[in-house]
Amino acid sequence: MFSGGTIRDIRVEGVQRIEPTTVRSYMAVSPGDAFDPDRIDQSLKNLFNTGLFADVVLKREGDVLVVAVVENPIINRIAFEGNRRIEKDNLEKEIQLRPRVVYTRTRVQSDVQRILDIYRRQGRFAATVEPKIIQLDQNRVDLVFEIDEGTRTGVRQISFVGNEKFSDGSLREAIQTKESAWWRFLTSDDNYDPDRLNFDRDLLRRFYLKEGYADFRVVSAVAELTPDREDFVITFTVDEGERYKFGKIDVNTTLKALDPEQVRGVMTTNEGDWYNAQEVENTINKLATAVGDLQYAFVDVRPRITRNRENQTIDITYEIVEGPRVFVERIDVTGNVRTLDKVVRREMLVSEGDPFSATKLRRSEQRIKDLGFFEKVNVTTAEGSAPDRSIVNVEVTEQSTGEIAIGAGYSTSDGPLADFSIRERNLLGRGQDLRFGATISGRRKEYDVSFTEPYFMDRDISAGVDLFRITRDYQDESSFDEKNTGFALRMGYPLTENLRQRLYYQMQNTDITSVPSTASRYIQDQKGARLTSLIGQELTYDRRNSRLDPTDGYYVRLTTDFAGLGGNARYVRGRLSGGYYLPLFNESWVLATSGEIGYIAGVGKDVSLSDRFFIGGDTLRGFNTAGIGPRDLRTGDALGGERYYRASVELNFPLGLPEEFGLKGHAFSDVGTLGKTNINDPLVADSESIRLSAGAGVSWKSPFGPIRLDIAVPIVKESYDKKELFRFSFGTRF
Repeated sequence: MFSGGTIRDIRVEGVQRIEPTTVRSYMAVSPGDAFDPDRIDQSLKNLFNTGLFADVVLKREGDVLVVAVVENPIINRIAFEGNRRIEKDNLEKEIQLRPRVVYTRTRVQSDVQRILDIYRRQGRFAATVEPKIIQLDQNRVDLVFEIDEGTRTGVRQISFVGNEKFSDGSLREAIQTKESAWWRFLTSDDNYDPDRLNFDRDLLRRFYLKEGYADFRVVSAVAELTPDREDFVITFTVDEGERYKFGKIDVNTTLKALDPEQVRGVMTTNEGDWYNAQEVENTINKLATAVGDLQYAFVDVRPRITRNRENQTIDITYEIVEGPRVFVERIDVTGNVRTLDKVVRREMLVSEGDPFSATKLRRSEQRIKDLGFFEKVNVTTAEGSAPDRSIVNVEVTEQSTGEIAIGAGYSTSDGPLADFSIRERNLLGRGQDLRFGATISGRRKEYDVSFTEPYFMDRDISAGVDLFRITRDYQDESSFDEKNTGFALRMGYPLTENLRQRLYYQMQNTDITSVPSTASRYIQDQKGARLTSLIGQELTYDRRNSRLDPTDGYYVRLTTDFAGLGGNARYVRGRLSGGYYLPLFNESWVLATSGEIGYIAGVGKDVSLSDRFFIGGDTLRGFNTAGIGPRDLRTGDALGGERYYRASVELNFPLGLPEEFGLKGHAFSDVGTLGKTNINDPLVADSESIRLSAGAGVSWKSPFGPIRLDIAVPIVKESYDKKELFRFSFGTRF
């Protein structure tokens, strides 16, 4: 058909918006060329590849080449129907088609896949998208994506193949993905996510390496959609390998004047223990830190591992060598819109010009995270302008730092309670903390305003002021009400990385009111107001791994107060407390011990009722609030004491339920005493005998707040002590 002859003209038919010259520009032939079948076929492909045409036909009429086209329509409007879970704006950002763009089936199918990907990232693999077009005049169309979102695609079953040393249940606890269950309505871990599945592979590897299985590998992780398209069945195939123990552990160094024995004590890997890859990493970090503390700026700790398959041991030699001499050239902070650069920079343990330290960078990253201002923090490094220069990039993603909290709860000591607070933790992006709070319960009313500047005068010194008014009902314990109104000034600063001191001044007016005529005369004598002007300090050494939920480490705290800088109160008060946390089998089993002693002595006058110590309730379980100590036997009123000590030992353990339940068990024993009032009255009991109690409890990190129930029984007590069998607390903020 196209063989022989010369093309005299090229005629374009069917165009509406597109100029004929535009069509001819895509042709591989021109007038005057021969009718070449290959070049005409290439012209046809060129026209289809433009995406401008739904159909193209090339035909010959004599010596004229006719190009008949059907133009693709123009999109007039794009709409979405059925999308309840994902906003229209988010879908529009993802697709590539736009109004006034040429409609093509290829582009539409590509956008359909993009929309499906969005839903699959949310765990909705059963979602379907059907594109529909509505024909308009002038070759225009409205494009409608009809979406059936379907239900979240859950995980019906998680199975393991090849595991002999650990049960399926133990391995399910080790990974993040969970089997679907009704109680997981507040989490998405039971929705299938392919990215999470890859993370689970790594979690399994870490789990086995921590237990000594150095040869472990995940052979495959397969997710299969059930025939009803509602859930996935996930199967992990694993090869456990053999279990290894630590063999010979040694430390070598090429650094001059460094004796390996100086740092050997920080190692957490010991010969004969089961191999634990996590402890190897911990030892590397501790060695690097210890050597850095000895003023060696450029060090690198490299573990040389020798695997003995015959006796199933792993020998490790930690080689401490001189690392490359690299300095920090520049620190770049990005992603902070509200927060000032200096708020981030002052948490960095390295500055421009300092020797580069990977250990300090890790600690700096954690310090920035601990601010609570950022959703994500990522500290990375890049090459500088020279081989011995490094650029530190701190990338942050800000999160809301303003809080309006309304709380409700119940405790045995205070009864029903409600609290309201409004707080900005990053005031004007300067890292300052401003808070107003109010708490009202059956026995307590508290109003307070506080302001904290964490870096006063751009130094690592926190400074703050508090205003407060507190009303407490002590009618059940001691037949009086107490009102405290005052203010406090405080400042804190670090002495070392783990040692911090806080200084404060407090002035408050204390008013003892609502004392009935039936109350103890020693309480009636205290009726009225008195002014306290107090200066004090608090010294804390903290080596816990977490201040909120510690599982390892210890702390020691010394607090001393002196009242007498004006006002009516004259006394010296001191308290020493501490705690130690020891993981037993793993971090789920924690033995927690704590102890505290306190003493207050009047200066030139007796210690008033409101300044004495009261023990019981939360401070000595099994006994009521102010349940032990000096007491007027005629009225049963607690009079408080001037010295006390108490100690507690508690075992926290899992209850064998899935970890996401948030349930823990507790077994505890408390011991303590309280005494000394300087009251010579045979009807005032003031025995400093030891009290002892024991009990058990359960706690739940519920979606509505922490809940705890304790049952404690006094074992050693006095006849006049006030007992308390159950202690319950519940609270939430929303």
